[in-house]
Amino acid sequence: MSQTLTLASAIHLAAVAPALALGAYQLAAAKGTRPHRVLGWLWVGAMVVGAVSSFWIMEQRKGAGWSLIHLLSLWVLIALSLAIWHIRRGNVRAHKRYMIGTLAGLGAAGLGALTSGRFLNQFLF
Repeated sequence: MSQTLTLASAIHLAAVAPALALGAYQLAAAKGTRPHRVLGWLWVGAMVVGAVSSFWIMEQRKGAGWSLIHLLSLWVLIALSLAIWHIRRGNVRAHKRYMIGTLAGLGAAGLGALTSGRFLNQFLF
């Protein structure tokens, strides 16, 4: 089944692609610095846009609506909020766990999007 790029999908891809690159960079970069904080806020913004835009991405078949993957988007919004809450209270360890977990989820979702039959797989290959 051939799928088309919807506006929601385009917004989603435009947000998550740089989020993946920024997140990988953030893992390797020095922590607690001004660049880390600025890039971190850019990453959070991209992740929020990616998560929110996903609620308008539905399987393109009759009667299809939200799926279990949308629960991941909801969790991303919760985890990002908790990560910010923890770092503002000085709990670096919890902040780090939420941020790394969210980035790992992004990577896993990206791998899932590359599987056969999915739009990204058809678009790229």
